[in-house]
Amino acid sequence: MSAYEACAAHIQRGDLVVSDAGVFWLQTDPAEGCNTLWYLSDQGPVRLGPEGLGIRSRVNGYGGGALAATGNGVFVVGDDQQIRFIGLSDRTCTRLTDDPEAAFGGLVADTVRQRVLAVREFDGQQQLVAVSLDDELRVLHSGQDFYSAPAVSADGGDVAWTSWQLPDMPWVRSQLWTANFAEDGSFDQCSTWPTPKEASTQQPVFDGNRLWVLSDIGGWWQPWHLDTTVDEGQWHACQSPDLDHANAPWQLGESHHCPLGDGAWARVHYRNGTGELWLAPSPGDEGTRIARNFSDFRYLRTSGGYFYCIARSATRLDAVLEIDPQTGQARVVAGGEEPMPDLRVSLPLDIEVPALSHGEQPIHGFYYTPKQASSEMPPLILVAHGGPTSAAYPVFNPQVQYWCQRGFAVAEVNYRGSSGFGRDFRLALEGRWGVADVEDMGRAADHLASVGLVDGHRVFIQGRSSGGYTALMAMIRSRKFAAGASIFGVTDPLRLRAMTHRFESGYLDWLLGSPDTHPERWHERTPLYHADRIAGPMIFFQGGQDQVVVPEQTRAMIHAMKAAGRAPELHWFEQEGHGFRHQANQAGMLEWMFSFYRKHSRKANEQAENLS
Repeated sequence: MSAYEACAAHIQRGDLVVSDAGVFWLQTDPAEGCNTLWYLSDQGPVRLGPEGLGIRSRVNGYGGGALAATGNGVFVVGDDQQIRFIGLSDRTCTRLTDDPEAAFGGLVADTVRQRVLAVREFDGQQQLVAVSLDDELRVLHSGQDFYSAPAVSADGGDVAWTSWQLPDMPWVRSQLWTANFAEDGSFDQCSTWPTPKEASTQQPVFDGNRLWVLSDIGGWWQPWHLDTTVDEGQWHACQSPDLDHANAPWQLGESHHCPLGDGAWARVHYRNGTGELWLAPSPGDEGTRIARNFSDFRYLRTSGGYFYCIARSATRLDAVLEIDPQTGQARVVAGGEEPMPDLRVSLPLDIEVPALSHGEQPIHGFYYTPKQASSEMPPLILVAHGGPTSAAYPVFNPQVQYWCQRGFAVAEVNYRGSSGFGRDFRLALEGRWGVADVEDMGRAADHLASVGLVDGHRVFIQGRSSGGYTALMAMIRSRKFAAGASIFGVTDPLRLRAMTHRFESGYLDWLLGSPDTHPERWHERTPLYHADRIAGPMIFFQGGQDQVVVPEQTRAMIHAMKAAGRAPELHWFEQEGHGFRHQANQAGMLEWMFSFYRKHSRKANEQAENLS
């Protein structure tokens, strides 16, 4: 498999929504480099919308909720961040907003009033708004720093949403709100409902007029019912396993639980990083696991007696599933392609790194064996996921397969701070970024070497964004890595703090502590200040239009390493942002990285002896 083939193979699907008109989703084809709208017709998947219309929200920098469906059409957010309506009968595309200073996301159809609700972001603030088909924009709620996508009851009488305030991220602390719709469509009787203890709350949804949310009040994101008829509200825990039922809400509009009528539910459980889909006949019944040949599930929605979702697996591309809630039978109605039929796919194997002390959780991850035969122990590419409050999942990634085809083993590690392992594990990175994550990556490498799966002298570490920071700190703090790769990685947290977007403006203080009270911590954990301590080779990749980890981060690190007598390798993509979207650039990155790893893999034994 060539680098170009690896990148071309990665068609992704997401943002699935449903209405009486059918099932709609977004699809990303690397050849086009943008999200396009698709619809499930009687003849199968059909592309909708005018040629050249890319669909993507940039609210909070990460978007989400870029489409919402009604009975006669679809609301979408174009690449220009304006809302449009695409009619199903005549395929017309009408622009509804002309607000060039704003971005919209978290779209939810208000079918009773023939309009769409949305999060509007502009001038350093957010609002919940309604946009009608005749171009009227009405502000429904403001005053909170951030808003999630709202949920509307089936009868159109009630609405719920979550909000959070700076400096918090939504997975640390967030508030649940409800309101009624007045006759004119405005919000009436807005109320906020404090959780019984400090917690985050996400994905409100109505089952009839009963409000359910996922909250980590009990230490895990689990389903809770809120009785709003009682003064100050009454929170009722649903009997459910001690597992996260959602992942960290980086994007708007996610849905990991879905009421199916008559008290039945579909829910996702994350167990050691793997997503499981469960069908329950009642809220307190764990029910039955279904669709076992898939390992992650997003955007659960119900329509026409079935429910639908985006499902991912280790061997196939993203699939749109149609599931019969009566039988649990799942059918792929779109996607799910075998990306390269002749490819011998390396399957993810669960790894568990024992805890350091009693009471701590072990570290989990996924190990991929090389497919190129060799009499030697294979070199290892250790991957630190981004976020850092995110996770690695055991799903098909053609770039992982690219490495395995070339004789490398790959391990993706869910270090402390990853989501999917409960609140305590997720918050364990508070004040410990650059230490706890680095320790866990090193422990994973040592564990894999100790059990005879990899050559401990040929271990490479790489990461994107915050994962690039982890890789850099690992190269500074340890001599066990033969080389490292930073893909638009953080190099100067303090400078990033002053320049990053509003959504993450308080995140770095949470990860490292306030720079006013912990200046020594910030200095010690700033790769830029310790470029001279990176003894091993480094390769860097950076997009010139990156607004999350701004290009100056990489420029400054390259300059510092050269000043310290090092020879870092830099590859610059001027037109790329935070995440490379163009297929040729993605392929180029893989080829340069392979050349880099192959070169230093040959020298790794000698390097390890010199550095020990």
